[in-house]
Amino acid sequence: MEAYKSLVKNLLTPTKSKRFFFFLFFDMFIIAISFYSAFFLRFGFTFPSRYFSQFRYWLAALLILKIFSLYLAGLYKINWRFVSLTELLNLILMGTVITTVIFITNLLIIRRYLPGFDLPRGIIIIEAFLSFFLIGILRIAKRVYIQLANGGRMGKRTLIIGTDYTSERLIKELLSSGKERSHAVAIVDEDPMKIGTRIGGVPVLGGYKKLPKIILEKRIESVLINLPRASHKQVAVLFDIISPLGIRDIKVVPRIDDYDTNIFKSKSIRQLDIEDLLSREPVKINPEKIESYIKDKVVLVTGAAGSIGSEILRQLISFSAIRIIGYEIDETEIFNLERELKVLKRKNQELVFILGDVRDREKLDMVFERHRPQVVFHAAACKHVPVVEKFPEEAIKTNVVGTLNLVETTVKYHCEKLINISTDKAVNPVSVMGASKRMAEMICTSYNDSKSRKPHITSVRFGNVLGSRGSVVPIFLDQIKKGRAIEITHKDMTRYFMSLPEAVVLVLQAASMGKGGEVFVLDMGDPVRIVHLAETLILLNNLIPYKDIDIVFTGLRPGEKLFEEILTAEEGTIVTAHDKIFTARNDSNLNVKQINRVVKKLEKALYSPEKLKEILKECIPSYKNQHGNKNETK
Repeated sequence: MEAYKSLVKNLLTPTKSKRFFFFLFFDMFIIAISFYSAFFLRFGFTFPSRYFSQFRYWLAALLILKIFSLYLAGLYKINWRFVSLTELLNLILMGTVITTVIFITNLLIIRRYLPGFDLPRGIIIIEAFLSFFLIGILRIAKRVYIQLANGGRMGKRTLIIGTDYTSERLIKELLSSGKERSHAVAIVDEDPMKIGTRIGGVPVLGGYKKLPKIILEKRIESVLINLPRASHKQVAVLFDIISPLGIRDIKVVPRIDDYDTNIFKSKSIRQLDIEDLLSREPVKINPEKIESYIKDKVVLVTGAAGSIGSEILRQLISFSAIRIIGYEIDETEIFNLERELKVLKRKNQELVFILGDVRDREKLDMVFERHRPQVVFHAAACKHVPVVEKFPEEAIKTNVVGTLNLVETTVKYHCEKLINISTDKAVNPVSVMGASKRMAEMICTSYNDSKSRKPHITSVRFGNVLGSRGSVVPIFLDQIKKGRAIEITHKDMTRYFMSLPEAVVLVLQAASMGKGGEVFVLDMGDPVRIVHLAETLILLNNLIPYKDIDIVFTGLRPGEKLFEEILTAEEGTIVTAHDKIFTARNDSNLNVKQINRVVKKLEKALYSPEKLKEILKECIPSYKNQHGNKNETK
């Protein structure tokens, strides 16, 4: 029984070859029936016996010529449920041409040179009309069936914002996209040449300023933003217009650079998310320059299973590193990451995952001795400000001692490059986390200035990454999911945000530019008010801020700022060849010996929090050890 069900399922599962033979069989059947019926209609529902002999020859010729013409017209490559006027016009055109050829051949050649084998002109015309009419009916049958099967319900009344060359197909796909089907009732576009026209039978109405009026008059239930090249600011403006009107179903069509006629555009449609509204303009990179120092290299990434580390691994796969080593302390996360990435790697690439801690000098030494990495990305860190403020010794052991261990190991094994991932919290730090990361930058700078010119050591400093573990976005989403109030420490708090792939690709670009000793600073764009972020997330989840989900303010936590800075006034910036990457002026004058003395002092004072902070203050004059709401005026 199971075998029978499996056989039936396989037979009914559509494939290109099955579709081809399905149409081929029924087209041949239609041509044969039409040819036979043409005699009955021409001769008063009788079949004259004098035509019996040439019937089979003519039928064979018609089958060959018409099937070949249908193939040339592309009518065996169509997607059955999305047949359009274009395919029907191709059928009419090819039918007209082939019928004309047959008609002239019968009249001028066969009648003259093969008397007795010619056909009455009426037979050719009737057969042509019947066969191409029925072939056309066959081609549109599935589309008609799907629309009738909807039971009169066409789907959500949908407004499409923006037009492109795939708009007509998109409209058809929406209507046939299963449970979530939509019925496009209007299109809005800013192009005056398109306003007043129709695309796929749907009217194109006025510009974005008329959106509120159009949404109300057309009783719109869903909006689809079909602007794959729009900036996040344009999308945010549209969202601010649409959401107050009660539209909760807002979707976007992402960019499709290489649009294939065999790809359903509707399958790429997704719900509007926070990255569409907060991420920055698309970043231009030089992939050739990145690949030039990554391709065929052995690359090690610490903190490999974290948000930044795991994305670096994914990018390294695409930039053709020959061996990629993930060094991580969390056994569960490294297990999950290995399962994910082993299906992404290329045939000539090797992925190695090592359970280890940057605090463990001997383990690092063993790993470098065995694998000899040429490029190292240091993403391992204690990064959660409130937690680290309670346990400052852990930040020192990982962010300071761990960084020193890694730097000295890369120097020992003559690696080519070390890229230290830093944070905007290292600027004018008010937390132990920020101060420890600033110390990590200083360690990297001092060792780069030592006698050994290898590795070239650089740091890259940037702000918050959207959706990373422990960031506000997943925390807020969890609170919304549970129906709890969103908790924000202060109503005026702002932060810089960047998408994860963008942050990592800029890290790779900065690393390709580094000559050693630099602290690169990524342009984070405009700061985002956390309250606005929370309100937007609530709206994106089809809820109303302060009604369905409240927002409460809990007060600043120890080590927390109202706003983050990317550069200090003392540092300033130096422009680079990339408009989104800057270099901070070096304000550290500590050499390797001084750095080692400071680290030893910190290790001795590990379990004396106040002493630790005093030592950090001595090395980092801008460090302000603040607690609670004392920094509220910051």
